[in-house]
Amino acid sequence: MNALIFLIVFPLVIAGLAFVLPAGNALRKTVGVIVNVVLCAVPIYLLITYLDTGPVYFYVESHVVNTLMLVIEMLIAAFIIYISLRSKRYLPIVLVVVQSLIMVTFEVTSGGTMEIEHSLFVDQFSIIMALIVGIIGGAICLYGIGYIPEYHQHHKEIKERRRYFSFLIYLFLSAMFGIVFSNNLMWLYFFWEITTICSALLIGYRNDRQSVDSMFRALNMNLLGGLAFSIGLVCLYGSSHTMELDKLIKLDQNFALLPAVCMAFAGLVKSAQFPFSSWLTGAMVAPTPVSALLHSSTMVKAGVYIILRVAPALENTVAAKMLMLIGGVSFLITALMAISQSNAKKVLAYSTISNLGLIVACAGINTAAAVWSALLLIIFHAVAKSLLFLCVGIVEYKLDSRDIEDMDYLIMRLPKLTAVMMIGMAGMFLAPFGMIISKFVTLKAFVDTNPGMAIILAYGSAATVFFWVKWMGKIMSIRHGETEVVEHRVSRWEWFTLDILAVCTVLVCLAFPLISSIVINPYLAERFGNIPVPDIFNVMVTFFIMVGLLVLLPLGLFYFGFVNKNYKRVGTYLGGANIDNVTFEGAMASVQKIEMKNYYLEKYFGEDRLFNVGVLVSLTLLCVMFGVALI
Repeated sequence: MNALIFLIVFPLVIAGLAFVLPAGNALRKTVGVIVNVVLCAVPIYLLITYLDTGPVYFYVESHVVNTLMLVIEMLIAAFIIYISLRSKRYLPIVLVVVQSLIMVTFEVTSGGTMEIEHSLFVDQFSIIMALIVGIIGGAICLYGIGYIPEYHQHHKEIKERRRYFSFLIYLFLSAMFGIVFSNNLMWLYFFWEITTICSALLIGYRNDRQSVDSMFRALNMNLLGGLAFSIGLVCLYGSSHTMELDKLIKLDQNFALLPAVCMAFAGLVKSAQFPFSSWLTGAMVAPTPVSALLHSSTMVKAGVYIILRVAPALENTVAAKMLMLIGGVSFLITALMAISQSNAKKVLAYSTISNLGLIVACAGINTAAAVWSALLLIIFHAVAKSLLFLCVGIVEYKLDSRDIEDMDYLIMRLPKLTAVMMIGMAGMFLAPFGMIISKFVTLKAFVDTNPGMAIILAYGSAATVFFWVKWMGKIMSIRHGETEVVEHRVSRWEWFTLDILAVCTVLVCLAFPLISSIVINPYLAERFGNIPVPDIFNVMVTFFIMVGLLVLLPLGLFYFGFVNKNYKRVGTYLGGANIDNVTFEGAMASVQKIEMKNYYLEKYFGEDRLFNVGVLVSLTLLCVMFGVALI
């Protein structure tokens, strides 16, 4: 139990320290390195300690803590009201006042008599989440040490608030650890609200009109989710006099359905599923470490975490089918919309929403195979997506653009960074990396339970291949002649983080049979009583094929790039007499300029065409989900 409390409290202490230490201080950097080593080491210790134990629950005297949390919640509510009044935004005030009244009334009337048997717990799923938060979140913090000074060099109009930034990041990590280890739903709700305010403030870091608008959009939507969460807690205690996660999922569905639907709704908002996806796409105005944190290891992962946790309470209900369909709609439509985007961060944002939609769909199905796939999707997506966001952050400042159309010849200008980006992109959709394996298992789960979902998976995956391949083609293109290499201006902090995440992307691919057998399968055995273990021969064949591909591909690139120099670089044939690398003389001595651009097919897949469809369909599904819960 001490390790769990340490992981929650330690980042909180560091957040306070980060707020005090002067920006740019050498001690600050040293502390940052030590802190992130600790954040990686403690979850690994938990993995070793609780690997074979199953769920372990801990009693903590909760009355005093509940009161303290309520006071902090009221302070947060007062702060939200203050910033909303200052910006003349009134919807957050309404939401936070209603939410606060519900929780204060509930705490006053029931808090004194509430008995919580186990406030904290740890199992394999929470350890997976802790590893993601600690390792990836810690790596992103290290990246920020090198990135934020450069960010302010490029944006001199933005007030330097490095200490404020670090304070919010570490507070965010503390809240995430609180979410994954809390069995007491009052505590989980408290940490849930901390992530809401932290994410909103980080999105608004620039403090200009666009970022403030995005901040309040995120705040409005997540406060709505928090309101649903608070209503779910009140309904749960009123019907069953319990306030523990493990007891919720064991209740009769007559008592558990409405609270579980309310919590699943909060998870849908947090994971930016339709109709709430706009808050996450708006978050790309934030500095790159914030985007990486929100998309990979914190905010959206908290959403799918709570959905997977309450999924057993929804099993075999219409509400579960609606949840599955909302995930499927989000997966398909955002994958299609990503085709039409040339803004690199927006492509990554839609890709995140799409992959989370697949996880939500698996939670709605809630079979052993579906949950197995969902857990692996969480792991693979967290590593690869954080790597890609951090790479795009560097590209943006080296090229002064985040537009994919400006990334021609990137392999000549930023060769090492391009190689790292290729690893991240391959990790998102190519064999032998893990995402494709997870999708194969998802396909089987869909075919076994709801074949119609297999069609959604097929079309969504095709769209995924399309937008990743055209981006990969852009950055791998080359031209005749010399090109300035600008890679030397990347800081050692940024390189260190990228190297860690690139290695992790490859390692989780190599180790997926091990991850499955020692972490995921025991969790599934505890939850379902059966384990979706493939035939051992097929597992080993797949494993050795993956290892072979991972070894042979880099060796092939190394041979043709560095060992075999028997090649001659010539200019591209352009269909006429070349004038230079991009122009040629055509018929009638006309000078023609060649341009290489991707297809974006906005006429078919543009946001204006598909976004409203997704919102309308998902709103209808949400109405049905709540309707069946209320009947």
